[in-house]
Amino acid sequence: MTAPTKIAVFASGSGSNFQALQEAIERGELHATVELVVTDKPDAFVVTRAKKFGIPVLALNPKEFASKAAYEATIIEELRKYDVEWIVLAGYMRLISEVLLTAYPQHIVNIHPSLLPSFPGKDAIGQAMAHGVKVTGVTVHFVDAGMDTGPIIAQVAVPVIDGDREATEAAIHKEEHILYTKALRQLFES
Repeated sequence: MTAPTKIAVFASGSGSNFQALQEAIERGELHATVELVVTDKPDAFVVTRAKKFGIPVLALNPKEFASKAAYEATIIEELRKYDVEWIVLAGYMRLISEVLLTAYPQHIVNIHPSLLPSFPGKDAIGQAMAHGVKVTGVTVHFVDAGMDTGPIIAQVAVPVIDGDREATEAAIHKEEHILYTKALRQLFES
């Protein structure tokens, strides 16, 4: 059997997708290891989740760096220490620059709570509800220099629960946790 794929999970918030991936790994559903959690928000709850699993965390404040390139170069140094093969964005609220894209070509993926190309960027669920759509969804895609514009890997539709953002979000998160594991498994096994 091949060695597990070494990944780093980048997150800016609560880290529910990180936790779902880690639990899938522990159940044997994803042949990978989370070597490092990277966050741009040192006080984000994902740090607590990572520590519970005993996974190292790189928590950096981008404002403390002279440039985005310097910030990402520091991240790359750490990723190389852990021999990270893939970067998995899971609620990471920063655009990735050419620095990381060049270091990990076609090895950075993201999950987004809409059926891209509809509703890219922040608050996709709010955007979908404001437009009155009946169906939104979840997209896993490769990351490029744009905002949620990279090639699509997998998608699943999720019905919008009319007037109930909380229930719609819960349904989307449930599908995210399933779809991300499936999409990553396919990528890592190919």
